[in-house]
Amino acid sequence: MNPLLSASVSAASLENTRQLSRHLSRDVVEHSENYRVLTGDRPTGALHLGHYFGSLAERVRLQDLGVEVVVVIADYQVITDRGSAGDIQNQVYGLALDYLAAGLDPERSSIFTHSAVPALNQLMLPFLSLITEAELHRNPTVKAEAAASGQALSGLLLSYPVHQAADILFCKGNLVPVGKDNLPHVELTRTIARRFNERYGEVFPVPQALLTETPELPGLDGRKMSKSHRNSIPLRLSADETAELIRKTPTDSRRRISYDPQARPGVSALLDTAAVCLGISP
Repeated sequence: MNPLLSASVSAASLENTRQLSRHLSRDVVEHSENYRVLTGDRPTGALHLGHYFGSLAERVRLQDLGVEVVVVIADYQVITDRGSAGDIQNQVYGLALDYLAAGLDPERSSIFTHSAVPALNQLMLPFLSLITEAELHRNPTVKAEAAASGQALSGLLLSYPVHQAADILFCKGNLVPVGKDNLPHVELTRTIARRFNERYGEVFPVPQALLTETPELPGLDGRKMSKSHRNSIPLRLSADETAELIRKTPTDSRRRISYDPQARPGVSALLDTAAVCLGISP
């Protein structure tokens, strides 16, 4: 995990969140009708195995439990950290197909784009009035992006966490499945919801984070699987194309499955992590 992100979540806070997530996981099974989930992705390229194990499988599980799942294709956020949107129409179309192929059912889950719901983006105005500039600069994602780019932050990148809060709260989502890196985003959303309710009356639920336990999936080069690293295995590849990618990756001679991405990088770590995610015993 990025050290700027890990520093923002204390060990005690993380353990409290894990305990709450375990309680929420049990309650979701028994009372799925009480929850509405908001989640989504930016249409910046094909989804890959890391997306599947890290988020898509959890979305499908919640959908199958009867939870109302709302998924945003964040087309407005494509330009958060890049100069142009690229072929946005085809990227949106491809992302929607990836969702359907992964098991999201449009009859049971809602899938939409930012640009299709102007009211969502209008929430940015009142929400920005509830957050200080210092709070935006303290956000770990913003700090990490600033450190990585070495350039001045755009206004959109600085306010990116507020836009995410608008995503969650516009549909009154009360459950947000996230990895630990994204916990600060949920906490900022909770802050905005509380401040809005105090100023204007009770309007928004204060959402809870549902911490996912899926291990980080290594890419073909041993680093975290990422589109930006060009080390991913896209879900939409054929079996032959997937096999060709894996053949080019360094491996080792061990036959036993174990989860050790540090000592066993490359394809061994990838396959071992996939096995852990799928519940295959070593």
